[in-house]
Amino acid sequence: MGRANRRGGKGGRGGKARGPRTDPEGGDAATGRTDLIEKMDMHNERFSRYYKMQKLFGETGKVAVEGAVVLGVEVEGAKAEGEAEMETDKPGGMKEEEGSGEFEEMLSAFRRHLPTTFRIAGSRMTVHSLNKTIADVHVPGLNDVIFEGERIPPPVRIDWYPDGCAWQFNVPKKVLRKQPQFKKFHSFLVFETEVGNISRQEAVSMIPPLFLDVEPHHKVMDMCAAPGSKTAQILEALHAQDTSTSSSIPSGVLIANDSDNKRTHLLIHQSARLPSPALMVTNLDASNYPAIRVPRQTADGKPVPGKMDTLLFDRILCDVPCSGDGTMRKNIGIWKSWQPMDGNGLHVLQTRILQRGMKMLAPNGRIVYSTCSLNPVENEAVIASALKANPEFHLVDPTAHLPALHRRPGLHTWLPSIDRTATTFVPTYDALMASTTIDANTKARFVRSQWPPSAEEAKEMQLERCMRIYPHLQDTGGFFVAVLERKGEPSGVAAAPSTTASGSATATTDESATRQVPSEEEDVPESKRARIEDAEMDTTTSIPADSSIAAASVAALEEEGDAEMKIEAVDSTSATPDEVSAAPSPSDEAGPSKKDAGEKKVGGHNKKKKGDAGEFKENPYHYLPEDHPLVKTCLARLQILPTFPSSTLLVRNPPDQPIRSLYLSNTLVRSIIENNSYQKLRLTAAGTKIFTKQEGGRKDKEEGVSAQYRILGEGLPVVLPFVREDAVLKGDLGVLRVFLESYYPLVRNFDEAFREQIERAARERAAMFGEEKEGGEAEEGTGSMVVRFSAEERDGVVLTHDLVLPIWKSSVSLSLMIDKKAKSALSLRLFGEDLMAKVTKTEGDGSGKKPEADVPVLDAAEIETEETSAVVEEN
Repeated sequence: MGRANRRGGKGGRGGKARGPRTDPEGGDAATGRTDLIEKMDMHNERFSRYYKMQKLFGETGKVAVEGAVVLGVEVEGAKAEGEAEMETDKPGGMKEEEGSGEFEEMLSAFRRHLPTTFRIAGSRMTVHSLNKTIADVHVPGLNDVIFEGERIPPPVRIDWYPDGCAWQFNVPKKVLRKQPQFKKFHSFLVFETEVGNISRQEAVSMIPPLFLDVEPHHKVMDMCAAPGSKTAQILEALHAQDTSTSSSIPSGVLIANDSDNKRTHLLIHQSARLPSPALMVTNLDASNYPAIRVPRQTADGKPVPGKMDTLLFDRILCDVPCSGDGTMRKNIGIWKSWQPMDGNGLHVLQTRILQRGMKMLAPNGRIVYSTCSLNPVENEAVIASALKANPEFHLVDPTAHLPALHRRPGLHTWLPSIDRTATTFVPTYDALMASTTIDANTKARFVRSQWPPSAEEAKEMQLERCMRIYPHLQDTGGFFVAVLERKGEPSGVAAAPSTTASGSATATTDESATRQVPSEEEDVPESKRARIEDAEMDTTTSIPADSSIAAASVAALEEEGDAEMKIEAVDSTSATPDEVSAAPSPSDEAGPSKKDAGEKKVGGHNKKKKGDAGEFKENPYHYLPEDHPLVKTCLARLQILPTFPSSTLLVRNPPDQPIRSLYLSNTLVRSIIENNSYQKLRLTAAGTKIFTKQEGGRKDKEEGVSAQYRILGEGLPVVLPFVREDAVLKGDLGVLRVFLESYYPLVRNFDEAFREQIERAARERAAMFGEEKEGGEAEEGTGSMVVRFSAEERDGVVLTHDLVLPIWKSSVSLSLMIDKKAKSALSLRLFGEDLMAKVTKTEGDGSGKKPEADVPVLDAAEIETEETSAVVEEN
């Protein structure tokens, strides 16, 4: 799923893949295919024993499990302490009793190769065109394909995904490399994925954003966002009002957070494929996200002078760090490494993140909690604990949404194991504490909330409304989703960690946090250690204060801010239960040191590593005045209408350096940036880059108002509604082909109609800015331009929708200002071949010479961010 490396190092979301990996063609570990791995390598007695004890499928009757001991009492499904073990000939000791058949079916599904799944980017204008291309062009050619005597199944739609815009296929890599039809389809997918039109994403990973029900006006937080596949889905929902010609500017906001600084930059790169003025990226620990202050507003949206509130969110995605055993189909190492303490050790961290999110949620808001784990200690136990501490929340009945999605209800009861071998189970927390055979160190690693609530409490909480996704139901990975909503008024601003707990329920949860996980890092298994570190790098939360609260809330906010400043001074390792906050604690008692979050244990205290999360080196954002000379000149040169929201143009560069790029945000993002410390938020990115200073040309050395700026491909969808209509050039398929056959085609190589447009635009620009040679002859009229390629059919080539693309006019040549990969994808889609494959970067004017000095040259950073350059318009 989209967060593989953070969750478990190189092996994927659930841990390092240390197990054997066999290539279908005999290679070593290259493909991750599991279909030929020997059965003994895809069996874990601990896993089988533990999950058989949980009765995932409502098993009735006794299911004896070899080696399982239940402390002190006889529990159906295992022997009581001291009884003789029951020997069976089933793997893991299971007898074939009622309900166990489906368990075996699930295990068989886990041993099969996970299908490849992808979705069409929902708010991009190419969605319907691409979906039609797949269904009408590629899939018919993939029916009845025979390879080495075996029929290969074609791609099929994922029937529960809205509008049929998600697909899956299960084809060995050998077929993709050697079978012509599938090889062509694979190339098509690769190019479209690279430019952002298609998102490779595991099917179950697509589920949580669909249950968020995001609308363009919503304030949304993605607490554990990197690498960004779910974030992209949320952005698509925010931009649901995009028109057929341009991107909208939503009034809401999406704050995507990750505590790993490097992964936040991956998140930024991924989100650039869907540029949004409503996006902010932060680099913080989710369980201790600071309050975000915004000016108070009246009911009609007018600011209240001098009054501030804390931002509350309408929607929060809480896709927390987990043990990842639902990913065993692709993360083969879990078969060898899995043990129940993985989930036990993450329970408190997960609870802290969820409760922080609940404290940030606005009344009537919705929060979606998800994991890629089957473990009830990481799932229903976390939900039950959070519901106890926050009675204003309830689980939403999800059955009416995505009815084609096969799911199973959440569990009401479960049985935690207290050892790594999954041999000792304890029925209640009190039984654990009362035991004389269990040492104090083991007891200290567990908390009451890991055990199920009473039958009455579970029924009242309606835990069956949680959703469990199993691999054998629809050929997916394992997954857990719970949808919670808040009713009524918020319970107030979350208390600071050093404040005495005022609510026993939450205080109990956080007291457990001081006891749950081993204090010594060596007591934590390596696979879980990586998951905890990576997980804590990806968390975000925000402290709530309702905008309707009276003016006295300002004082509370000030107190909260003071408390947050003290967080780093609190030594969490020495906190007593009375010192633990009623809100989720930011302390590190939940596991090993936060190496990737910039901390390491030294003498029992957390020290920040120099150059890591302790130091934030990103430059701050600054908004430019609307009457700034550079802004006025830039907008005039680019022929932008006066209606353009220039008040939300921002830059990010040191004051003593020239402005290289201009970004655009919406008004809410501006309000957040201007009223909060960027260092406190660790703001990594905001808005979307729309203009950049032209590099590589003759005017490259010019600065200030004399510098030339161009419209970036990624910013064009946002800027297009504000470009003068008569400034948009008109092109056709013939013109587009000339652009795709050369990096820098000469103006004279285009047909007469397009050439006249270019020359007229250049003369007008030169005259407008006094760029004329002596004698009144227009000089060059160089600069950024926009071309609309009209939908048409010509010589068997069909352009089903208008394309709007940025170009640069140099003295004698033009350049299509989109990334080479985007050009290749466009060429393949339209002309059935990659015209760019025949072009060399030094082809210049077609004579083999290097391009002229004033031809624009993109640096690596620009190329990375210019992968989504086309704006499309449907007829």
